[in-house]
Formats: sequence, C-alpha cells, structure tokens
Amino acid sequence: MPDKTEKKLKLHGFNNLTKTLSFNIYDICYAKTPRHTKEYIEYIDEAYNAERLTQILTDVSDIIGANILNVARQDYDPQGASVTMLISEEPVIAQDLSNSEAPGPLKDSVVAHLDKSHITVHTYPESHPDNGISTFRADIDVSTCGRISPLKALNYLIHSFESDIVIMDYRVRGFTRDVDGRKHYIDHNINSIQNYLADDTQSAYQMMDVNVYQENLFHTKMLLKEFDIDNYLFGAGMDEFDLDELVEIEERLKHEMAEIFYGRNMPNGSFSL
Repeated sequence: MPDKTEKKLKLHGFNNLTKTLSFNIYDICYAKTPRHTKEYIEYIDEAYNAERLTQILTDVSDIIGANILNVARQDYDPQGASVTMLISEEPVIAQDLSNSEAPGPLKDSVVAHLDKSHITVHTYPESHPDNGISTFRADIDVSTCGRISPLKALNYLIHSFESDIVIMDYRVRGFTRDVDGRKHYIDHNINSIQNYLADDTQSAYQMMDVNVYQENLFHTKMLLKEFDIDNYLFGAGMDEFDLDELVEIEERLKHEMAEIFYGRNMPNGSFSL
C-alpha cells in the first residue's frame, strides 16, 4: 500500500493526481396509465432541466472551490438534458484545504487547487413498456486535479436529487512527485466512500462496498431503506387501487430496485430487499 499520511506533501511542481467521482442516482415510480407515464417524463424533464442542473453544478463548483471557465448545456427532444462545465484552479489557502475522510458540506465553500478539471451531468428518463414502472437516472462526474477530493461535494449531490438508489465510483489516477523525486499515487487517507457521507444519509440507506485499495478504486452502492408505496405512485393515490393491486405494484417496484442495485436481471420472486 502507498504511504497515505495526511501531512502536507512538499511537491516538485503541480499536484498531478486526478480524482474522479462518478455518481449515478435512480428515482423510481409507478405510473398507472400511459398518460401518467407521459406526465412523469414531462415532470422529470421540467424538474431536472438544463437550467436546474446548471445551478446544481454551479453549487458543486462553489463547494469544491472551483472557478467556472465554460458551461455547455442542452435539453433534448423528446427527453433528457446534459450540462458540462470546465473548471480551473483558484488560489490555494492551505488552512482551508482538507483531505480528511469525513463528510463534506452541503453549501459551505471549500477552497481547492484545481486545473484541467470538469463537472458533467446527463439525465436519462425512461419507462417499462408494459408494467407501469418508470425510472429516472442522472449520471454526474466530478473530476479534479490537486489536493482536494470531489467527495466533498457528495452530500450536496445526494440531497439535490430524490434518490432511491445511488451508485458511486471514486478513483485516484496518475501520480505526483515530491521534492525528493518519490512518486505518490494518492495523497489522502480513504477506506470507504461511506466515510464521506453525513450521518442522516448513512442511516437512511443500505450500503455495500467493493473497494480495490491497491488500485485506489472505491465503489459504494446505496439503497433506500424505507419503502412507503404512497411515495412511488405518480399521478394516483393509494385509494385508487385495491389491496391486491398495491401488493403487485410493490412487488414490481422492489423488483426494479433490486435489479438496479445488484446490476443484473432477476426472475420474479428471486430477490430480497
């Protein structure tokens, strides 16, 4: 394992490590009729249009201390949106920098040393062709160069979306060199992405880790623990269904969530949440 001490490294030149957080969220619902499905897609397109996503990424940029150089954004027909930001470094204030394995802020600014960096988001609303399940996915990538980790923006991102499932990958790539010529392949301690999550988030989700420490690769999956079917019925209330229908709908929703969480198709009745 490489040396992961927290004391500040004396570097030869710029910190060339690239730290990338890939963050995928899923919001799942049941739409009773084709009209409800259409209205759900329209709702998602409005709630997470390019303008709203730009504001979310602007807030992320503030949290990690980046200076926005350029924004490209697009709403798509018939659905979906994308935003890409190029970000650059700002002056480093050493006492404000933190690489500690602890939750980042929701809104507070964290000063970072960034260059050749970017933040992107893409949305993917979709629906099952014949059983009423609709799923919204947002893919977000935060890639930075320098001492600060994009994981500091994680809590804000989770709270910016209604997330039933969250799948995260964090990777530190490349190396930086100290004044003695020794290469450093990571410059901060990390055992798990979970340690960057706030307590309320950790208590709300079932979580699973797959970490490859020797490759500086960290993977965490999150599945919302609480299930209230009334929160998943789009455009209809529980009183519009009989008990047998509600049981069947709950089965469909949990099956969809299990397949996404475990990343594979499953026969009906073969999963447990």
